[in-house]
Amino acid sequence: MEAIPPKQVFQRTASIEERVNAVQAVLQEQGGDAAAGLADLDHSAQQEWVPQNGARVVARAWSDPAFRARLLADGRAAVAEMGLPMPKHHRHLVVLENTATVHNVICCTLCSCTAFTLIGLPPDWYKDFEYRSRVVREARTVLKEMGLDLPPETEIRVWDTTADTRYMVLPMQPAATVGWSPERLAAIVTRDSMIGVARL
Repeated sequence: MEAIPPKQVFQRTASIEERVNAVQAVLQEQGGDAAAGLADLDHSAQQEWVPQNGARVVARAWSDPAFRARLLADGRAAVAEMGLPMPKHHRHLVVLENTATVHNVICCTLCSCTAFTLIGLPPDWYKDFEYRSRVVREARTVLKEMGLDLPPETEIRVWDTTADTRYMVLPMQPAATVGWSPERLAAIVTRDSMIGVARL
């Protein structure tokens, strides 16, 4: 006799609003101030977790060879020198140096993790399933579609963020900017170049 498969039960996933309300209710039950917490998060996202932090790191790496070496050896310790904290669960910051022959690009195939305190909150396209799934399989094509047409001889390395390891790309310094001040250098560094979908 053919076995009868167990009955599958599917439950509807709660909407974002329902989940937010549930979290707020728990916080209030425990004496927390959900509204204040939300305001703090919004402030951090808008004023503190901005790509200008990562741009300062890149500019210093371009200007200070000793710092660049420390950054590549232990990214988390190096950015801490600059007063740039990272959440505890970001246990490792790996800085990926682009060269004339190697181009790095980062993604998060599971969700949208980034080193957000350095390069800002992830843009919508970074969270999109199309980007997350395709960049690991056909990086050259995806980058070209995004406006970055790399030579065939350039090796492309794709790095998938994990729960405790975050990545940041160290772009190549444009030759014309050698000798610029760190402040002037930081002004040309973009979020997309630190993700690896653009060159400077």
